[in-house]
Amino acid sequence: MEGGIPRTVEEVFTDFKGRRAGLIKALTTDVERFYQQCHPEKENLCLYGFPNETWEVNLPVEEVPPELPEPALGINFARDGMQEKDWLSLVAVHTDSWLLAVSFYFGARFGFGKNERKRLFQMINDLPTIFELVTGSAKQSKDQPPSAALNNGSKYKSSGKSRQSESEAKGVKMSAPLKDDESGGGGGGGEDDEQGATCGACGDNYGTDEFWICCDMCERWFHGKCVKITPAKAEHIKQYKCPSCSNKKARV
Repeated sequence: MEGGIPRTVEEVFTDFKGRRAGLIKALTTDVERFYQQCHPEKENLCLYGFPNETWEVNLPVEEVPPELPEPALGINFARDGMQEKDWLSLVAVHTDSWLLAVSFYFGARFGFGKNERKRLFQMINDLPTIFELVTGSAKQSKDQPPSAALNNGSKYKSSGKSRQSESEAKGVKMSAPLKDDESGGGGGGGEDDEQGATCGACGDNYGTDEFWICCDMCERWFHGKCVKITPAKAEHIKQYKCPSCSNKKARV
């Protein structure tokens, strides 16, 4: 990557994931701060995501034409005229569009061919959109959570060595037993369900060596590290609320 500018499909995808991670933070774990920065009385504001997984609300660049495609202008004006969840969903749609625009701008600038463009889109399309993460439409079915539930009702999951060591050391039930009709057919379905899970904070897929926890309000799953919850701490939580749900309640 010369001068920090992505030039290959893999580099453009890495740039996409970094910007996407920052924008997801703005609309989920950092939503309270993002909401406050988007006051309708301010000038036209844009939400920017950066390759280093950070975000910023700022005025649009003055350079014309801009170095990169610009995000949606004036996202703050509609904030108080809509339900918060609807406003965040609208911002999410525009951020998804902007991310695609930036990635394919790089593709056009550096002459990606048909196969390279197709491969880039397939890589991007394997990830849930920000809109899906913000609205919860990418979450697992309520009746088939990706993994474990604690005996006290707070749901979380881990696997691999972490699951084995936790269950052996503390006797905690780390994985809910399958029903009889679910355990038939070779038992491969559970693993597929887990592999399809995505974190509501960062959007990454379920990993085999990671601790997860489920919000009891919106029923989205999160990496423990993304919401700063450890397995030990989870044992003492009767009803877990993710940062987004906690912030919404605080503003009511």
